[in-house]
Amino acid sequence: MLHSLKTVAQRTFSTSVSCAQVQLRTRLKVVDNSILGKEAVDRGRPAYCIGVYNKTRIGTTGDIIRVAIRGQPKKAVLVGCRQVQRHGVPRYDSNNIVLLEDNGSPSATKIRVPIPNMLKAKGKDVAKILPNASKFV
Repeated sequence: MLHSLKTVAQRTFSTSVSCAQVQLRTRLKVVDNSILGKEAVDRGRPAYCIGVYNKTRIGTTGDIIRVAIRGQPKKAVLVGCRQVQRHGVPRYDSNNIVLLEDNGSPSATKIRVPIPNMLKAKGKDVAKILPNASKFV
């Protein structure tokens, strides 16, 4: 009798660590003032990752990713991640993104959260969103 209770308890209790990295099907928070992002938040359907444009398929701060938002595929830039970061890069409570158009320009005119200073050195793909940011960390 005791043995059967022990196996049932083991099946219902999960010991796996929650995923704190950006990979496929990770839910993301849109932190710009784009219309598409506002509609997704109002309907309670957050954006989620459908592709990461790097070799490891794990996104970090400053990476370009592909997201699905309201049934449309869009490009986005990760401006904050929950995962453990390198020294000098802040860690956020949620995975934050800024939506991009197909040509690489941002969809919005304002970013509502502080973004890391290390994005300034990331390159021309991310440089287009920097004028829209009001605060840097």
